[in-house]
Amino acid sequence: MTNLLYGANVNANGIRQHYLRYGGSDGVRKDRDPVIVIPGITSPAITWGFVGEHIGACFDTYILDVRGRGLSEASDSLDYGINAQADDVLEFAKALGLSRYSLVGHSMGARIGMRALRRGDTSPQRLVMVDPPVSGPGRREYPSKLPWYIDSMAAARKGMDADAMRAFCATWTEEQLLLRAEWLHTCDERAIRQSFDEFHTDDFHADIPHVTQPVLLVRAGKGGVILDEDVAEMQSMKPDMLVSTVANAGHMIPWDDEPDFYRSMGDFLGATIA
Repeated sequence: MTNLLYGANVNANGIRQHYLRYGGSDGVRKDRDPVIVIPGITSPAITWGFVGEHIGACFDTYILDVRGRGLSEASDSLDYGINAQADDVLEFAKALGLSRYSLVGHSMGARIGMRALRRGDTSPQRLVMVDPPVSGPGRREYPSKLPWYIDSMAAARKGMDADAMRAFCATWTEEQLLLRAEWLHTCDERAIRQSFDEFHTDDFHADIPHVTQPVLLVRAGKGGVILDEDVAEMQSMKPDMLVSTVANAGHMIPWDDEPDFYRSMGDFLGATIA
């Protein structure tokens, strides 16, 4: 039995936004805030489907295709900056009539979620930031390098199989590799270049002190994206920020240790994910 209800498109913030919905608003989910999942820089919504299936058992869950990824709108005139992406999330929720909800953002998606909260909308109730890049002006570079993204997307546009994708994602399972090989070509190179550039030019840390909603930082114990000193700095900016570490996972936390990824969130979303 699957918790996937449907995939759909909605016009919000002036663009077509595609999403997948899991679980629905009945049963145990009825009185809980819905969850909007914002994936990372080259992760179309479908690649987070296994997470949607699991969270969707407990919460009405929506996984977004961030603009320029998956089946959401892409063009050579579209703004792929973080402010537009944050507004996409807020306007997406309004278009679907969600008056209150939780955000779960991974990597780039975590930075988008933080910027969305910074915008002052009171509808998002809480944010789970999953291993966000802490790069920015005057800070150390993000560990992943742009050519890794560009080269893998170029190969995907030509057509690639799981074996070819393994050269880029050596530790992934066959199923994970197949799905990424199938969908990576939908990531617009212009979107990825702008997002990657903003990892280094946009001041993510400047948002943190202005966010009043509860925030849980989930970081990978491996991978080197978030160091202990980064945690200390973020908590100095927002003393009530909660922190959980998935010790045996790299940056793609639910791919590396899915059970501990759910455990790391505890009941932060309003109920424990079974």
